[in-house]
Amino acid sequence: MSRFYLFLLVLLTSLSVQASEYRHLLSNKSDLTFSYRQMGVPMEGKFSRFTGDIIFNPGDTSTANIRFDVDLSSIDVGYADGNEEILGVQWLNVEAHPTATFQSNKIITLGNDQFETQGQLTIKGKTLAISAPFAMTTGTDAAVFTGSFTLNRLDFGIGEGIWSDVGVVANEIAINFVLSANSTSGSAD
Repeated sequence: MSRFYLFLLVLLTSLSVQASEYRHLLSNKSDLTFSYRQMGVPMEGKFSRFTGDIIFNPGDTSTANIRFDVDLSSIDVGYADGNEEILGVQWLNVEAHPTATFQSNKIITLGNDQFETQGQLTIKGKTLAISAPFAMTTGTDAAVFTGSFTLNRLDFGIGEGIWSDVGVVANEIAINFVLSANSTSGSAD
């Protein structure tokens, strides 16, 4: 009989963790990276400064909301000359548009801890609809959201003038995210 109660306790504990609401983005435990091709060579980069607000309950996504702001000056494209060039007017124009923003308007449950967020991405003053599938894994008081999506840089005016040649820098940029968030019972970083 005691095995039954132990099993029931474990089951109820795991269900309560799964039904937690997650709100506090842990930037120091999260990553935002991207990959692209330059002259056919695979390249990788990252952003080191970003903030966000997450309201997410995997048991009820109708009230979910994700807002994510990226400090574009924190970009690292993988080499020093590129880091200087990417901040300029023809690329990100960081002086006029220092932040990229994603705001969700819907999150769909796909099953087996798989979801899709749909929303608006604003970069360089241009706002476009995107969707990004992601997986969720949970721990004791935190969750990790892992996903990716692809954007076409020219749709946002990234790489204008001579840089609009997609033979030099490909149009497709894969954005990869690993976001950690505390449950409402946890503490923010």
